[in-house]
Amino acid sequence: MSELEVLETGPLSLIQDLGRPGYLSSGVGVSGAADRGSAKLANRLVGNDENSACIEVLMGGLALRAPQVTIVAVTGAPATALLDGIPMGHASVIVMQPGQTLRLQYAQVGLRSYVGVRGGVAVPDVLGSRSTDTLSGIGPEALKPNDVLPVGTAATNFPNVDVAPVPPMDAGTLSVRVIDGPRDDWFTNPEALTTGVWAVSPDTDRIGARLNRHGDSPALVRTSEAELPTEGVALGSIQVPPSGQPVVFLADHPISGGYPVIGVVADEDIDRIAQARPGQLIRFTTA
Repeated sequence: MSELEVLETGPLSLIQDLGRPGYLSSGVGVSGAADRGSAKLANRLVGNDENSACIEVLMGGLALRAPQVTIVAVTGAPATALLDGIPMGHASVIVMQPGQTLRLQYAQVGLRSYVGVRGGVAVPDVLGSRSTDTLSGIGPEALKPNDVLPVGTAATNFPNVDVAPVPPMDAGTLSVRVIDGPRDDWFTNPEALTTGVWAVSPDTDRIGARLNRHGDSPALVRTSEAELPTEGVALGSIQVPPSGQPVVFLADHPISGGYPVIGVVADEDIDRIAQARPGQLIRFTTA
């Protein structure tokens, strides 16, 4: 089994695959990569199964050294990848020779980059997944300098592709589709969700993208301040606490909650919410 040496981690670097489904009845959430599409692409580029564990990097700043030949790919937020100081293509296959160092600069758009490694990051799994759940603490710890990551043996044929043509990430206002309910009747003006725009709060994390009202559009107003019985909540649920500022649940969201869910983000748009930076504007549209 080969290895990768961690030199620097940036603000936060985590091991993520596609999560651990099937344990909701035991109180364990799915977790997994916040931007599932980018994680899958990183694995496809290096010839892995899409569910292989990769590295999720917040903003950038990760540095890795390869003691042996290692094939990697960087997807998601376009943090420039430097191989011994030489810029590499984004969403492309990168071959690291023994002793070479890969460094990710800080991305100017998007929030999370993904480093796929041929063979996958082979840390021990917990309940069938190598994902780090930041809410429950299940899974491997966040990476730190001097960590040595085991790399598995590739099980599939290497794909005949050098680079994936991915569209550029949008730094402007994101248009996000939302399905109404199930608790939109708890608001006097549920239409306010799709009126005007919302700004991503600096408090956003893997649990949820917290939103603040931007401009002079109306706030969400509840019909009652009564306590809602705790019920299950899904990935992409838009929960509204008493403050009236919505929270879009992301990968490490709690599996139940007592605040009303006014709507649920369409599954195809959840990855885009996970890449929205603090201050970026979001406009909800009815799916």
